[in-house]
Amino acid sequence: MDHLAAEGIAYVPFFPLGGFTPLQSEALSQVANRLETTPMSVALAWLLRRSPNILLIPGTSSIAHLRENIAGAGLSLSEEDMAELNGIAP
Repeated sequence: MDHLAAEGIAYVPFFPLGGFTPLQSEALSQVANRLETTPMSVALAWLLRRSPNILLIPGTSSIAHLRENIAGAGLSLSEEDMAELNGIAP
């Protein structure tokens, strides 16, 4: 992602939260609990903050998931949250 951003190339993940196999992580759950939100909202906020070239297309089949997606777009993550989440994958 960093290389793409440096080249000015957009990264557009179609299933940024894992599609039919949702992204799951203890770190996502811990940050979500601290922020009193859902792990999926945290995942979207993390991806949006991760790099300016990420353009997310989170799919949804329900109003509840749409609300969760919107909440993620407005969520503020601290530097501590980001460090914890960035530890999910090397």
